[in-house]
Amino acid sequence: MKTESDRTLLPDGLGILARLDGGSPLPELTAAVNAVCEEAEEQREPTVVVLRFAPAPPVARAWPGAVSIHEVNRWERAVRRLERLDHLTIAVAQGMCGGPFLDLLLAAAFRIGTPDLKLVLPVNDGHFWPGMALYRLVQHIGPARARRIVLWGSDIPLPDAIDLGIVDEVGDDVTEAVRNAAVLCGRLFDREAGIRRRLLEEAASAEYQDALGAHLAACDRELRRLRNSGPGTPAGTAAGHIEAAG
Repeated sequence: MKTESDRTLLPDGLGILARLDGGSPLPELTAAVNAVCEEAEEQREPTVVVLRFAPAPPVARAWPGAVSIHEVNRWERAVRRLERLDHLTIAVAQGMCGGPFLDLLLAAAFRIGTPDLKLVLPVNDGHFWPGMALYRLVQHIGPARARRIVLWGSDIPLPDAIDLGIVDEVGDDVTEAVRNAAVLCGRLFDREAGIRRRLLEEAASAEYQDALGAHLAACDRELRRLRNSGPGTPAGTAAGHIEAAG
């Protein structure tokens, strides 16, 4: 496994490329994800973070192996840190994709697959690994469809992954697909875009009153941004919206 800066894969040379090997020990994978996050968090300009996954062996289904719950906790925290970055994250998967890569794929903002991609769910002795991939599956595709996949141990072939919205783009030329995604999505992705993504994710599980405060705060920031960016926005609009919603 290696994590490296890449100045040729992305437009304008702004990007971080991490090549990850799912055969690495969990602590090593956790350290690599945290290193990517730390490098991205130090960037002052919008940055694209690209995760490229080495194909897993055809029989590699078990996950995470003989580890402690503390190591699992550190891994989940690293994946969540990646998920909450204010930069565009792009995951590129090929072949059999499961275990830690399924976690990272579901946490990425944009997901690219090659035509041979197949999502292999982590199963130990016939039981789906109850990590946060389970939570993210429900967030992405809803409880009914996630239930069928998890309880019956189904893998997810590429056509289903596209239909379910787990994979956003498919291409033979991964480099070109990454560049296109970086240009199209990277221009729009900043801290505010990250906030909107989190609001979407939380909408599936949050009660209305619990979600209201976060949405009003985001609305208030947007109204202030619009007032500061140019004329035409009425003064006091944020207060009016908050009063009406209450």
